[in-house]
Amino acid sequence: MRGDTKPTVCVIGLGYIGLPTAAIIARAGCPVHGVDVTQSVVDTINRGEIHIEEVDLDGLVQAVVQRGMLKASTEVASADVFVVAVPTPFAKDGAHTPDISYVLDATRKLARVLKKGDTIILESTSPVGTTEQMRDVIAEERPDLALPGLCEGSPDVSIAYCPERVLPGRILEELTHNDRSIGGITPRCARKALSFYKRFVKGECVVTDARSAEMTKLVENAFRDVNIAFANELSMIADRQGLDVWEVIRLANRHPRVNILQPGPGVGGHCIAVDPWFIVHGAPEEAKLIRQARETNDAKMHHVLDRASALIAEHPDAKIGCLGLAFKANIDDFRESPARFVAANLAREYGGRVRIVEPYAAELPKEFDGTGAQLIDIDGALEECGVLIVLVDHDMFKAIPPEERAEAAVYDTRGIWAA
Repeated sequence: MRGDTKPTVCVIGLGYIGLPTAAIIARAGCPVHGVDVTQSVVDTINRGEIHIEEVDLDGLVQAVVQRGMLKASTEVASADVFVVAVPTPFAKDGAHTPDISYVLDATRKLARVLKKGDTIILESTSPVGTTEQMRDVIAEERPDLALPGLCEGSPDVSIAYCPERVLPGRILEELTHNDRSIGGITPRCARKALSFYKRFVKGECVVTDARSAEMTKLVENAFRDVNIAFANELSMIADRQGLDVWEVIRLANRHPRVNILQPGPGVGGHCIAVDPWFIVHGAPEEAKLIRQARETNDAKMHHVLDRASALIAEHPDAKIGCLGLAFKANIDDFRESPARFVAANLAREYGGRVRIVEPYAAELPKEFDGTGAQLIDIDGALEECGVLIVLVDHDMFKAIPPEERAEAAVYDTRGIWAA
């Protein structure tokens, strides 16, 4: 990768972050080979289509595929730059332990095709030390290569960490314009990654070490989680004391140095609902506040479920409309969604009385199978349901005028219909 030559890029993982990233890199003129383990995803992308919902992504993917700048496969291919954007879920031990097996599996696959001069960048949100673990896996797989931090003199490859910080619904814009923290295993690694990101990132790129960059991403989401937990805890206190939490927050925020967030039914998504546990896992004795915030936000889901059940008990013959399944407004992402948790539990309890309204879903998730719950549109719910439970603040729901919901008993967890 010398001079103005455009590097070839291999993006491993073509999900909510990997596919937009691959498309933006391709738009910048770098040939991209995208890799995903799911054949249907690969086939969809190679047709110039997309398998996720994201603003303007369909047109961009179609354009770069038609120009031959983006191709997808289930196999890793040789490249100058490797970008790893695979999932980092919890392990199945019930203890919120980070599972980095997808990252390490991707590392083993790319190690087979590495050559001198290549750059490897991890973008997946990961526990502190994961980038170094990638380096150690490469050392095992490729003892012929000199690796950063393990050799004297110049290494044969560069390894760095650069997390995304994007908002669903604005991913393309924010991948391009947001600042990036680029952490190298060595300063030279950081500089190599910096030269790559400057090709398509207009925001400021700040270099640091890999461990600091890893922690930075976790801290950003933990900070948001703690602030949301304050709002959610306040909402539960307000319920206990018979107060309107929306009014309390509105008045408190008139203070020039107070900015309380809006409560909801909990916290969802693959970032805020997950990443703080990575900090807790790394420092369990010290991360007391971060742990409590996670527990508070999880407790809010159960609080909402209890309140919804109490309202339903007051209307024993009414059909129940659950508005929304996504983890936030105007997207089709249901990962770790508190709305999905509440709606599924109500469906299991009340069966055929439950109607689900989710404009971004063509069918109900698997946990609704056998419950008798039905997916219907908002007009049907307004006509049929005597109980409405607002779980997501989709724009479609905000647009419902008071007269159309006047006859229903309403539990609004998002405050979209607050007076």
